[in-house]
Amino acid sequence: MEIVFKASNIIEAHIVAGMLNACEIQTYVGGYFLQGAVGDISPTGIANVFVSPQDFDQAAALITDYEKADNCQTELVTSKWFAPSF
Repeated sequence: MEIVFKASNIIEAHIVAGMLNACEIQTYVGGYFLQGAVGDISPTGIANVFVSPQDFDQAAALITDYEKADNCQTELVTSKWFAPSF
């Protein structure tokens, strides 16, 4: 297995792993227990997504697309049924 993505935290690692799994690429998320070992400090670089060598190029391309996506530029929901949380 090779590291295809170094996440900022374990949640992001699982999001990326889920995206790759949805594209039928088997993944393994490593560093899961290391994040809790440091307590309240916010560690980075310990949550990694691993894939097999034969899936590495396809996974890297999907992750590049994921990183390029600008999800912050979405329009606000204006439905009368939407209740903002702030």
